[in-house]
This record gives sequence, C-alpha cells and structure tokens, in this order.
Amino acid sequence: MTTTGQPAQDWKVAEIQGLYGPFTFSERLLQKIWLRGEYDAAHAAAEDGRPLRVLHPGRWNLLGGPDFRGARLRLGDEELTGDVELHLHAGDWAAHAHAADRAYDDVVLHVVLFPPAPGERARRADGSAIPTLVLLPLLLHDLEEYAAEDAVETLASRTDWRATEELARLPAAGVHAVLHAQAEQRWRQKVRFAQRRVERLGWAEACHHAALEILGYRFNRTPMLKIAVRAPLTAWAEGAVDAGALFAAEASAWSLQGVRPANHPRVRLGQYAAWARANPAWPELLAKLAGGFPVLPGEGGAWPTTIVRRRLGLPALRIRLAREIAAGAVGGTRLDNLVCDGFLPLLAARMERNLFPLWFHWFAGDLPPRLIVVLKSLGVFTGRAQPACHGLAQGLLGWMLVQEAGSDVGRKKAP
Repeated sequence: MTTTGQPAQDWKVAEIQGLYGPFTFSERLLQKIWLRGEYDAAHAAAEDGRPLRVLHPGRWNLLGGPDFRGARLRLGDEELTGDVELHLHAGDWAAHAHAADRAYDDVVLHVVLFPPAPGERARRADGSAIPTLVLLPLLLHDLEEYAAEDAVETLASRTDWRATEELARLPAAGVHAVLHAQAEQRWRQKVRFAQRRVERLGWAEACHHAALEILGYRFNRTPMLKIAVRAPLTAWAEGAVDAGALFAAEASAWSLQGVRPANHPRVRLGQYAAWARANPAWPELLAKLAGGFPVLPGEGGAWPTTIVRRRLGLPALRIRLAREIAAGAVGGTRLDNLVCDGFLPLLAARMERNLFPLWFHWFAGDLPPRLIVVLKSLGVFTGRAQPACHGLAQGLLGWMLVQEAGSDVGRKKAP
C-alpha cells in the first residue's frame, strides 16, 4: 500500500504461479475485495481468535495514509472505529515503515492476504499491537479467478480499444485462428475454476453458487454470492428462504444505478426462489441431461456456427435447459450466460466429455456491447453467415487481456 508521500498509483503486486503461468495479484485488488466484502464475512476472525464483524469497511483512501478511513468493526465484544490498512504480506507493515508514521496511529485492523510468520505483528508508533485479519482462507474464489475477473471488469469498462487494429491487419482466417486459440484457453481456465469450485463445495452447492453469482450480473455478483453462502440450495428448495429479506440484508452492497427493472437483483432472487422450489434437484437433473448432449468430432471450433447449431440442435437444447433445468424462471441472454459461464464449465469439470464446441458456438449472451461492435467491424460476426457466438467473443476478450497484460509489463519496465 502507499505511504505518506508516495504516489497512489504505485500499487504493490505479488506474482503467483497459476494454471497457465504466473499472474499478478495487486494490493489494489485486495482493497476492492475488502471494500465489496468479497469474502466469507460470517467466519471472519482476528489472528488472536476473536470473531470479527465488519459494520462498515471504511472510506477507500486513494491518497497517502491508511487504505480505509473511518471503518466500524466489532471485534469480540469490543466495537472499534478507526482506519484499516491492507497488505499482501504482514511484513509489509514494517517494510513500509508504518510503525514510525503517526498517520497510522488510528489503524484498528491490519488486513493481510497471506498468513503472517510466527510473531509477525503490526504495531503503532507507541508499540501497541494491531489486530490482524488474514483474508486468504475466507476468499470465495481462488486468487487466479479473482485476478481474471478483475481484469475482465477493467477491460469491459474501457472505451479505448485501438489495440484491435492489430487484429484488423490479419486475413479473416488469421483472425479466426487467433480468436479460436484464445477461446480454447479461456474455456480451459473456466473449466479449471469450475473444478476448484466443485472440489470446495460439492456438485449441488457449486451449481447453486454459480447460478446465483451469474444472476447478479457483473456489478452484483458479490452480494449474490454472499447470499449463496448464507442460504444453501436445500433452504431454497424447501421454501425456507425469504428472497425479499435476503435482498434487504445486502441493502448496502447492491449496485442499482442503470439496472433495468427486469434485471433488478430483487427480481432475480425471486426468479431463483421460484426455480429452486419448482426444481429442487436441478443440479443432478442438469448432470443427467448433459449425458445426452450431442457432440462433434474434433474441437468443432473451425466449423461454421450455423452448421454446428443445426447439427447439435442448440436452439432446441436452449429451450430444454430453460424449461427442464431453470423451470422457466430464467430465459434469454441471461440463460445463455448461465449456460456458458456456469452449466457447461461445471459439467466439463464433472464429466469426461468434450463440451467445448457447445460452449464455443452457444449464443453470445450478455457481453460488453463494445465487444460485439469490434467483432462486427473485424468481419467476424457477419450476421446469417456467422452469427454472434460465445466462443469468438470470449476469444477476443482473451486476446485483449493478453495485450493488456503485455502493456502492463512494458509500462513497468519503462524507465
């Protein structure tokens, strides 16, 4: 984190070995996780064993000094008001000389990603110890998935996509080959993330968590996922869940600006409640239905989407998934996202079947509008000959993420 006098953009990062090579995890991302509450708050406890309840995470401070100002916490039986400082490693407190900086005298909690070494404690200038919270065991995803989703969110918010001019110089076949290769990597990554989710939660709860998270869209994924943690699938299936009460419990976490009425999280929670009551065993039914999914020889990504959709009967399969799995509660582009971001990766993690062609040629779903515009301008999405499909859109997104990562490395190496 920055200290007094340091520029706010100098965020410290950790390089971690991931599924497809090293990735970076920054203190800024850790701060976002703290701000949004993207962790299992119900089981939060300080290193000394006292339970911790975050009443308010504080105001994010992007200037010098502690990361969050004016946080309100309940630590054991004690209520604390003060600042919160976050680091990837507990030793960074001493490395940044915070103990000698009176700007940190009001810090009441030191949040770290990785567990501290024995005896490693943050202390104020007067020598008093500061309680420590380790976030790693409380995270709702693994580190690589947090980093990947943050990169996608950052990219989706950008308006400058001039990097795609490099793709425009390639012949049509070359563009398709690049996007297909990137789509394959995105698919493998999503399947691996799904595998980890199933290993951690079991099949039914993994499906339950994924469904609620996806129904939250990009800006409300976190409160939806927290609701999934609080209310397991069995509670929804038994009708023991009050969707309105769950919505109210996360009142401060929802991002509602610009949300269309049909996509309001209160509406989506009501839809999921109807879905789970009507089809309480939907994860097992999904697995059973997937046993009859049609397949193509090879990867199938090079085949025209119109042919693949006709041969695999994807329009009819889309209707079956909406009716037989989602109980008619969810349809349209949100169902497509459920299929591509949830159902198919989870099924691929469970089954030894090649589901990549279904994922690649599935309907595009809810994607950043700019992504569709660029793919049309590149001559990739051409309407009837090559309709919008999920795989090519994910391929472009993957390619953009690679370019962005390369630019970041270049900026770090620049004098």
